[in-house]
Amino acid sequence: MDINNIISESYNLTIPQILAKNAEKYGKEKAAIREKAYGIWQRYSWADYYRYVQKTAGGFSSLNLQRGQSVCLIVENHAEWLFCEIAAHCLGATTLNLFTSSVAEELCVSIQRVNCAVVVVQDQEQVDKLLEVKDKLPQVLKVVYIDPTGMTSYENDDWLTSYAGLLEISEDFLKNNPGYLEAQIAKGRADDIAVMIQTSGTTGIPKLAMLSHRNFTQMAAQWIVSENIKPEENWLSMSPPAWIVDQMWAMGVALVGAMTMNFPETPETIKEDFRDIGPAMLITASRFWEDLASSIRVKISDSGWLKKRLFILGDIVGKKVVNRETKKIKISLLLNILHKISNILVYRPLLDRIGCSRFKSAFTGGHPISPDVILFFRAIGLNLKQCYGLTEAGGIFQVQPDKEVKLETVGTPLPLTEVKIAEDQEVLVKSEANFPGYHNDYQATQNAFDDGWLKTGDAGYIDNDGHLLIIGRKEDIIRNKSGDAFSPDFIETRLKFSPYIKEAVIFGEGRPFITAMINIDMGNVGNWAEERMIPYTTYMDLSQQKSVEELILKEVRKVNEQLPDVMKLKKFVLLYKLLDADEEELTRTGKVRRRFVYGLYIKIIEAMYGSENSVSVIGKVKYRDGRIGEIETTVNVINVD
Repeated sequence: MDINNIISESYNLTIPQILAKNAEKYGKEKAAIREKAYGIWQRYSWADYYRYVQKTAGGFSSLNLQRGQSVCLIVENHAEWLFCEIAAHCLGATTLNLFTSSVAEELCVSIQRVNCAVVVVQDQEQVDKLLEVKDKLPQVLKVVYIDPTGMTSYENDDWLTSYAGLLEISEDFLKNNPGYLEAQIAKGRADDIAVMIQTSGTTGIPKLAMLSHRNFTQMAAQWIVSENIKPEENWLSMSPPAWIVDQMWAMGVALVGAMTMNFPETPETIKEDFRDIGPAMLITASRFWEDLASSIRVKISDSGWLKKRLFILGDIVGKKVVNRETKKIKISLLLNILHKISNILVYRPLLDRIGCSRFKSAFTGGHPISPDVILFFRAIGLNLKQCYGLTEAGGIFQVQPDKEVKLETVGTPLPLTEVKIAEDQEVLVKSEANFPGYHNDYQATQNAFDDGWLKTGDAGYIDNDGHLLIIGRKEDIIRNKSGDAFSPDFIETRLKFSPYIKEAVIFGEGRPFITAMINIDMGNVGNWAEERMIPYTTYMDLSQQKSVEELILKEVRKVNEQLPDVMKLKKFVLLYKLLDADEEELTRTGKVRRRFVYGLYIKIIEAMYGSENSVSVIGKVKYRDGRIGEIETTVNVINVD
């Protein structure tokens, strides 16, 4: 596949122009979108896709949406997301997707930051949030809701309109303004800003990264060549539209590569929908794979003797094969035979059960992941590979090549992407997919580049085979009292491989030893407790059970055995509550806001470095309705040695 041809064909085109080109080329023959509703998959051809985008754009035009304005979307993974986002691009507007889990004030602040004329929301829940802050959003002309369920009593509110109503008013506009939409699409330029995406905001208020049409199309071209993507190959959309991955795919790879975007019915039906569609590939966050690995391991431990024994043997065989392939050691005839038998008896049935039997490739990104998780899935035959990227780079630019998967690395750069290491070990990247800058933040934009190279903010190094290994966030690299440097992520990802640990936060900057604050996995630990007839009521109650402390202590000791002495944990606590994005302890993508957490739980952290065996705390909990409650409890300090 010639990357130069793909690049030249899309280099000067906008996202709507590529959609129009696909509609003309493929018409009703090829599927562009599939969406599951009431158990039935509905198909949209490329002609259908473009028609719905045109009608939606006509509706936006009737609302007087102008070039240079913005449309904010608070939506879930459904076809209407694509119709609305690309419709805005048709008119020269910029889009900003926000997380549906955000509370009203978060949404209000984000909408205020951009010149937003129209907000598209998923349902009544999101409408109610915006109505709470309506008086703070005078620039918003209209709120368009997609799902009309429960909206009957809102029909007299002129600020609101349904998506179906938007399509209705579109007909008159398009009829009375022939050629208007086509002229607007033709005005678009590839270097126009198409999308703004909020950065993770782990260290403060999220910045707004601006991405042009060309950023998306050039990233798409690199992926199409690297992974040999063919038209009508399936992509299952399951990451939030506010995250760079599904933006990169929906606005780039799926359009340029003429792939089929598939939308599951609900988050709960994803595994079933996997089996229906058989997607060619999937990229999702490390937490998904960590949770899936934990779930599989717990279910295996609860299964009968024969199944458990078969899995253990298959796991041993699979890991031996993976380790030999990684080191490019020849696989013996006996091991090869055992591997094929394991594939029939263990791997294939298990992959089919979790809906991953037809994956060509699966990728994990967004946050460091334990090599043990990669090894676990590769041992059972799933081609799971680490990848690496960031919003400012237009998405994921570093991928492990097939047959060259190293568990500790994030692989090699995509075609036409350059990566190098700065003198201070920061990873730098140069590509046509790199963003032009941050919205209304000249200084941050200047600081993001070094002589044309984008500074990722991550420390790493390139090994002898050209593979990149990420050490961690440069600003998060910490030194203990003796001056030894290490990355908290390195330890945290290994702790989270345990099926009983949901989250871990490492401390040790300027301290004599390493400590951790741990969230238990409520589901897996709860099942473990129930099997042993251990009574509990709440998360706090379960986390304070002596037997649960002993369970997590065993898991921590297992991890300590794998770590160098300088990184071994000496003490830890089980936090009385889950870290929560609504309380600003996590970002909306699930990353720990480390500095904020440190300040919030300083009393507990200091207790781990003192001689206390326990510490009394009064914690604040923010409820969904905005009320703040208090929790009074005692947290035990657990010694690992």
